[in-house]
Amino acid sequence: MFHFMKREPGFYRGIVALALPIVLQNLVTSTLALADTFMVGLLGEVPMAGVTLANIPFYALQMFFFGVQSGAAVLISQYWGKGDHKTISRILGLSWLAVGVLSVLFSAFLMTDPVRFMGLFGNDSAAVDVAARYGRIVCVSYILNGLNLVYMGAHRSMENPRLGLYMLSASMLTNTFLNWVLIFGKLGAPAMGVEGAALATLVARCVETLIVLVHAVASKHFRIDLTCLLHPGREIARKLAVYATPVILNETLWGVGTGMYTTIMGHMDNSTEILAAFTVAGNVEKLALVALIGLAGTAAIVVGREIGAGRIETVYDIGLALNVLSVAAGLVVGVVMLGVSWTLVPRYIFPLFQLSDSTGRIALTMLTMIAVIMAPRAFNFTNIVGVLRGGGDVRAATIIDLLPLWLVSIPATALFGLVFKWGVFWVYVGISLDQLVKFFLGIWRLRSGEWINDLTVTEG
Repeated sequence: MFHFMKREPGFYRGIVALALPIVLQNLVTSTLALADTFMVGLLGEVPMAGVTLANIPFYALQMFFFGVQSGAAVLISQYWGKGDHKTISRILGLSWLAVGVLSVLFSAFLMTDPVRFMGLFGNDSAAVDVAARYGRIVCVSYILNGLNLVYMGAHRSMENPRLGLYMLSASMLTNTFLNWVLIFGKLGAPAMGVEGAALATLVARCVETLIVLVHAVASKHFRIDLTCLLHPGREIARKLAVYATPVILNETLWGVGTGMYTTIMGHMDNSTEILAAFTVAGNVEKLALVALIGLAGTAAIVVGREIGAGRIETVYDIGLALNVLSVAAGLVVGVVMLGVSWTLVPRYIFPLFQLSDSTGRIALTMLTMIAVIMAPRAFNFTNIVGVLRGGGDVRAATIIDLLPLWLVSIPATALFGLVFKWGVFWVYVGISLDQLVKFFLGIWRLRSGEWINDLTVTEG
């Protein structure tokens, strides 16, 4: 029944070699994000809720960045398998242009009237004021963040995931250290509170950019062709538009959609407690997801490489094998997370953030629901982001990812939380519904085999 799990010698060793740097990168990012949240949380629940509000629009923008990064990866991984480095430079140039233009416009808009803008996402005036003060400073970092993520994603698609590990490790360590200095006024610096957290983030993005510049000049793994970077050509621009646009649309609308959950919680009764609990639960959730995200990223690289190299006959079975691995990993992670959430987290994590008893109970409910739905969520990660996109099936991946979110989960969550006022448990039932719909739609598309497409073209 599972004959496809028996692969050629070295296959699973190669999967581990590719996935491990991605997992470690996400682990470092999530661990230090938890420390970041902890330091802001020491200022109180209102500052923590304010920073959560400020991150809602940035999260949507990051989804656009991730969409460009992922859309480019669909092509880059296949061209890497084909050995066409000039076309990869063209794709990189177009991707930088896309994220650069939008991030500049977004940052300028946020700096103009941050109070009114942040008021769209919450109804607590104190939290909105904190969000505006934080957002006015941190928005400058959005430009650098987009450019850096595209470069990092390109190298990940070229089987060099270690760059992201090194770059984000340096960035997050800088961010955490400067948070300690600037939030609390250590080492002779003024105590700046949430503005200090924003400034620390900006400096950390500058560190990332410096690493990118040095690496781009010194890298032997891949040398950027400046002529191709600056003059990508119509054919590859058309290709990128055709295959990246659905992914950009997917990630942007997914980011906006998941941001709607936070907006819904921000308009519920006791929204400050709910947002504070959501922030803590979200950081624990990120730690739990690191292995699953790493496997999804690896799946996209492997599937794209095999297609680009012309080994089409192996791709279907590889897709099946990677998805079975993801479900098994999701089951393990879910069980471990459930046990940890009911034993260690309330005893050791909640006190760190000075959560009230009611906020702790809300966070525990959130974590329980996240753990219960982890296995189908793991399949959806690998199948949509890894297998279908890596196979060039970006339109079907977009439909499977977005329609259940916007047509099922968001209406249900709004209905349960704002109309019926049933509380956080039912809000998370609504949030979880789309994962179940995606699971069955994803199985149907995977079994069809129609997701395998060779996107490479020969440049003259």
